[in-house]
Amino acid sequence: MRPKWAAWVGLALVAACGAERAPTVPVAVRASAKVPVKVARCVMRFPDKRAARAARLRLEHDLSRYLRTRPGRIVYSAHDLVSGVTLGQGEHRHDLITASGAKVDIVAALLQRRHTSGLSAGDRDLAERMITESDNKAADALWSRVGGGGAMSTFYRRMGMRETTPGPGIYWGGTTTSPTDRIRLLDVLINGGKGLRASDRRLLLELMGRVHREQAWGVSAAARPRDRVALKNGWTPRPFIHDTWAVTSYGRIKGPGRDLLLSVQTDHQPGHGAGVQTIERVARTIGARLDRLSPTYTRPCPTNPIP
Repeated sequence: MRPKWAAWVGLALVAACGAERAPTVPVAVRASAKVPVKVARCVMRFPDKRAARAARLRLEHDLSRYLRTRPGRIVYSAHDLVSGVTLGQGEHRHDLITASGAKVDIVAALLQRRHTSGLSAGDRDLAERMITESDNKAADALWSRVGGGGAMSTFYRRMGMRETTPGPGIYWGGTTTSPTDRIRLLDVLINGGKGLRASDRRLLLELMGRVHREQAWGVSAAARPRDRVALKNGWTPRPFIHDTWAVTSYGRIKGPGRDLLLSVQTDHQPGHGAGVQTIERVARTIGARLDRLSPTYTRPCPTNPIP
């Protein structure tokens, strides 16, 4: 009997020891066993230069092919401040007039001259009408107050806008410029410098963001649903140049992951509508495909073995 009793005691001790060593599973962990927990996978993101080059070539090819089917001269420039992407065609051509696009220049030059005092109430009212309504009489008044073409030449040199020439005499609408210089002006309004106070720059961009609906065509076609647009357009008949039109548009399209500066200029257009149609097709194409110009690929994060 003694061996049998000893065996039972041994079994009891083994069972007791096993019960003490059994791990206690927390309630949260037991619950998660029924509902799998998703663990974030660490990945690193890199620019895909090869895919970016291919996307750029396709976009530039498609834009060039479209522009060959359109009348007149068409040039454009684009620069996204977020991705750093730039593209253009004829972007340094500077013998196209900007028409009412020069109205932003006039206000900026006046603000630069009155750096400490700002605009008077009367001048501010003229500036608002000139930008949001494209009022020509307001532009005439401020062109005179800023000092005409001579003062504007000084302004352009100070701004580094070497491809812009003020219109002759009282004709501010005859100002010639390039898409590159339109982008340069927008960049100063956004990022500062060149003697313009932050409050003055905000004023101009805010006015460009309130352009009347019927005049908000053009580069705004590049905008996505949640983007905000600040722009200025120009348009004028050219009766002495085969009864054609000059139509221009430049501005800022800002939204999630994007801060696009875009300028499209046309001349020798058969009409205002033809110019608008061309500008909006270029803008829409760039806006729709801009993200493809900065693609990325991912790789798993490196793991360090535990010693």
